[in-house]
Amino acid sequence: MPRLAPLLTCLLGLLLAATTARAQDLPPWGTGESQGEDLAIYLVTFGPGDDVASWWGHGSLVVEDRRLQRSRLYNYGMFSFDERMLMRYAMGRLEFWVDDASPSATFRFYRSLNRDVRLQELNLSPAKKVEMGRFLAENVLPENRNYLYQHYDDNCVTRLRDGIDKVVGGQFHQAMSGPGRMTLREHTRRYTAVGPGMSLLLDFLMNDEIDRPVTRWQEAFLPDELERQAAEMQVVGEDGQKQPLVAKTTVLYEAQGRPATPPEPPKYGPVLLVLGLAFGGAAVGLALWGRRSGARAPRILLGLQNVLMGLVFGIPGLALFVMWLGTEHTVTWRNENLFLANPLTVLAVPLGLQMMFGSTKARERLWRLWWKLALLGEVGLVLKVLPMFDQDNWRLIAFILPMSVGMAAALKLSCAPATGAASESLTSSLKAS
Repeated sequence: MPRLAPLLTCLLGLLLAATTARAQDLPPWGTGESQGEDLAIYLVTFGPGDDVASWWGHGSLVVEDRRLQRSRLYNYGMFSFDERMLMRYAMGRLEFWVDDASPSATFRFYRSLNRDVRLQELNLSPAKKVEMGRFLAENVLPENRNYLYQHYDDNCVTRLRDGIDKVVGGQFHQAMSGPGRMTLREHTRRYTAVGPGMSLLLDFLMNDEIDRPVTRWQEAFLPDELERQAAEMQVVGEDGQKQPLVAKTTVLYEAQGRPATPPEPPKYGPVLLVLGLAFGGAAVGLALWGRRSGARAPRILLGLQNVLMGLVFGIPGLALFVMWLGTEHTVTWRNENLFLANPLTVLAVPLGLQMMFGSTKARERLWRLWWKLALLGEVGLVLKVLPMFDQDNWRLIAFILPMSVGMAAALKLSCAPATGAASESLTSSLKAS
């Protein structure tokens, strides 16, 4: 026991030091020092940025004690850029956390990125301001701050929405329980319109979970939607009278030269159909050229087209299949787009390379491959008559299915016996000999 005494004393000292440090780290609204009359609570909305992760915008909450001249910004969008981050994200297990920072420094940072900075001062009673301040101060503590990120259901903006709703006694949720303006997929297409390629990839990877009708409450996974809803929200105050949730709106910075997010998703279905028909038709044209001329160029170009198809559609198809079977990204499970592109599509890469170097067997195998892929795509199209196959993937069907049919037809033509100029040339050669 005497030997344990120094160790116990040391442990007790560390515990007391940690408790003291924690108390010192709490802001005045977390310790009870702040008075409600001196507090101001702001909902902050940051506009979209340049990289994919910032296309959706961002949001935070700010607590300010005007008497003590203290303020902190609470950001629920923190995550670690370490070597395990990509793996955790791929598995659907990415952890985010809330952290606090200087509001002025944060505003300067977003301004340097040419992103909107807008503040809405919440019209809360002194008691509600104290409650919100205490909630945020406690939420940022190490034992409370982490959460499992879900893009549509639990993200850096839904956490703000839920905190505001908690303080106003559930009035926010109740008021926003009506039908939303559009589905989550349509919102996604709106915000990803700035990058058509990435927009199409995200559209491909997500299943019908984001095609179901949603409420306005669910639409508030987006910063702009939460800002819009807060601006029109009326809450019942302590006197029993309705009053606006937002007392004042301030635009600190407006982005210069940045395109506005479209109010509706772009109608790119017809464009994708034309592109799909053009690509599939080009493959048939190459096959006809090769049959008539016997030249190497059309065979090489058709092989290259197979390689491109295998890379552009096969790799996402393989990734989608793996995400369904091995991850917790439920939004990718049972995805109808696997009828259009799947792990089989990747085989077009090595077979296309072999075809470019003149392999007859590769051409035959490619024909069988594209015949199966085209058939699968047609099965997926026919199954759309059933209620359970309700995924909004018509644009991808219009884009990918004509390519698969065109590739199947082209490889069938390429494998058939030569005719026309090529066969006449062969006949002439035999007669001459």
